[in-house]
Amino acid sequence: MIEGGTFNITSLDKPTNKDLIVSFSPATNTVKYTYTVFKDNKVLETKDINNNHVSNFYFEQTGTYRVTVITTDVNNTEHTITAGNYIIDKEAPVLNLKESYIEIYKGDEILLAKNITASDNQDGDITSKITNNAKEINLDETGNHLLTYTVSDEAGNITSKNLVINNLGSKQNLFFFQVLIIIALVLIAILVIRFIKSWRLEKRLEPFTISPLKDNTSSAFDRAINVYQKFLESVTTIYKKSVILQKYAKRLDKYSTVSFLHKNGTEILVGKSFLSIIFLIVAIIARTLQLKLLNPHEFIFPLLVGFFVLDLIYFIKYKAYRSKLENDLLSAIIIMNNAFKSGRSIVQAIDTVAKEVDGQIGQEFSKMSLELSYGLGIDVVFKRFAERVQLEEVNYLTASLTILNKTGGNIIEVFSSIEKSLFNKKKLRLELRSLTGSSRIIVYILLAVPFFFIIFVSLINPSYFAPFVTTKLGIILTIGMVIYYIIFIFFVRKIMKVVI
Repeated sequence: MIEGGTFNITSLDKPTNKDLIVSFSPATNTVKYTYTVFKDNKVLETKDINNNHVSNFYFEQTGTYRVTVITTDVNNTEHTITAGNYIIDKEAPVLNLKESYIEIYKGDEILLAKNITASDNQDGDITSKITNNAKEINLDETGNHLLTYTVSDEAGNITSKNLVINNLGSKQNLFFFQVLIIIALVLIAILVIRFIKSWRLEKRLEPFTISPLKDNTSSAFDRAINVYQKFLESVTTIYKKSVILQKYAKRLDKYSTVSFLHKNGTEILVGKSFLSIIFLIVAIIARTLQLKLLNPHEFIFPLLVGFFVLDLIYFIKYKAYRSKLENDLLSAIIIMNNAFKSGRSIVQAIDTVAKEVDGQIGQEFSKMSLELSYGLGIDVVFKRFAERVQLEEVNYLTASLTILNKTGGNIIEVFSSIEKSLFNKKKLRLELRSLTGSSRIIVYILLAVPFFFIIFVSLINPSYFAPFVTTKLGIILTIGMVIYYIIFIFFVRKIMKVVI
């Protein structure tokens, strides 16, 4: 044993990815010693040992370790023993693959080492150590092939990444398919032009013709609607078997009041799915005309757009419908109040509103009049009316009539109060819209500016924003910007929202 003591492992020739135990055995004449453990040239631990027992050092985390021991023997002589470096490397190398999916045609030459690099925290650039399984797959066959790149550092850490190579086959086959699509589109365009011409001719000749008493013929538009209705009926029976789809369909039931094609939420859900498929087909045709196939993200995007475009249309129509409903309700209340002042009953007042008011409110009061004629009570009729229109003012009206029907009271004063309350509420809402009009315009401009900016720059330089959808960092930034934009819209709506 040398003076001071020894280490069981003095150093490592190369990095290791395994845990390491290093022992220091002091000399027999050692009285005490102090050891200091360094990690990456920084002091990790210092400890005084007042005997000559063995000390063990456990190195488990990634880093470069070194141990220095100062011993003191019976003669009070100090000895310094240093061991290291112990390199623990448990970090896998980084494999940078710029593309995870590429498309090729039969006979194309592909550079397997292109756009791929590798680096390691200890070994630096290790791109030359990258291997792949190209010899195990036949890239000449049509279809998807999984090419796996693998790299390992000196410590034995391994990283792998996959590249999907889609062999589209012969360009001639795709070109033939492209020609067929173009011919089909031209034929469809010709049919549409002929239909428009015949429709215009029919409109011009209509004033000079006499319609038959019984006409069993139907227009092309009507036939298309009938085919679509049959499609809805057949698919709706399938959707009704799913509990999850039915829960989602119930949220869409309110839009059935503004749709002439869909009777309920389930049919609206079928229509959303149908539009998704249509958008996907259009996207496939567009990419085929470019001699390309859809990437995974290009496959999902048209599906999402097609699925939610119907929500946007119905939301706008439903909002306009609700606004008109609220305005017509005030007219209905005024007519009913005037009817009560002239001595008419509730049933007669409802009949008057059904005759005098057009639109949805007029239809609803016609339903109420019909239900009263079938023997339903006033409470039940107005309760059903409130459930159909889902307006807070109608709930007040229903509650007031229910109380009056049970306890009695002056119905003219009650309706005058309701009329005044609704009128003041409408007046206050219009005043608020007038006061916040400039702020809302500014908000709408701020929300629209990013889109106009993207369109304007894309017209000048179409490839300017390409890195945002083709690179990994660009996709991350795009997702971040979308999330930020959604948060911005959320808070702006909360700030601008005024509850009356």
